[in-house]
Amino acid sequence: MMIKNIFKIFFFLAFFIFTVSAREKKEATLPVFDQPLLITSAGQSAEVYLASVLAKRAGLNSSLSKIAAPKDMKNIKTLVLVLGVSLKGLGSAGLDKAKEKERVNLLVAEAQKKNIPILCLHLGGEARRGKLSDEFITSFLPFAKMAIVVKSGNKDRFLSRICEERNIPWKEIEKAADALKPFKEVFK
Repeated sequence: MMIKNIFKIFFFLAFFIFTVSAREKKEATLPVFDQPLLITSAGQSAEVYLASVLAKRAGLNSSLSKIAAPKDMKNIKTLVLVLGVSLKGLGSAGLDKAKEKERVNLLVAEAQKKNIPILCLHLGGEARRGKLSDEFITSFLPFAKMAIVVKSGNKDRFLSRICEERNIPWKEIEKAADALKPFKEVFK
């Protein structure tokens, strides 16, 4: 009887140590980003404003430009792309799908040229998914050094599958406001 209890305790401790080690290893592999950061939309969704508020709450040196251009990347250390298309947002910005894609492609090219890492956020959840948003996600998420995604927007594992296929670390959060903690974790 005593040997069974010792075995149970040993098994529990081994499992606990393995779980804690695996969690620490996963967290240790998250990239670290530098400041200042430029936050912009990839699809003109309203979540870009939320990303800016979260960055400010995290105490990060950030600037927001919904229609950022390569010239806006002077002295920037991280580019944050908020993924999600809003037709209303595109119209308000005087853009269509093709112009917005071209704008974001130019930003990504400039980031690559200057070795500026990209952090992708998908904060709109299920409401910010659909054919057009998925097209933007497919186009720009592969360039990310890391991604933070709202769980409801990843029910079909679309975002996590892209990240896993390209070895992009990603964090899944319950709601957009929960992005505050990962923001604090990954910025110097």
